[in-house]
Amino acid sequence: MDQSSMNKRQVGKAWEHQVAEYLRREGYTILFMNYRTRFAEIDIIAQDREELVFIEVKYRHDSKKGTPLEAVTPSKQKRIYNAAKFFLMEHKYDIENTCIRFDVVGVEGDKTEHIKNAF
Repeated sequence: MDQSSMNKRQVGKAWEHQVAEYLRREGYTILFMNYRTRFAEIDIIAQDREELVFIEVKYRHDSKKGTPLEAVTPSKQKRIYNAAKFFLMEHKYDIENTCIRFDVVGVEGDKTEHIKNAF
């Protein structure tokens, strides 16, 4: 992917689409991309068998400013968690009986790392 003429937001969106394709190949059903609330944006919401998965995608060209996974700080996790609760209520999921998990997919250069149940 030629990123030289893209701004930071465009690069992020391009990688989110690449990760969505990876997840599809892994058997996930993509339900929403870039779901926004007043709390946060959830990059990808997908179904993995019986689990509803909220996925944060982080890209870094290299690790000079830290790894992609380090960028998902506790405060970022809390914002995603609150956005996920809002999503569940807005879409009328049975919160008590819906299996959910939070994954992080970190992309550094050409290396992709998928952490299930990241937080």
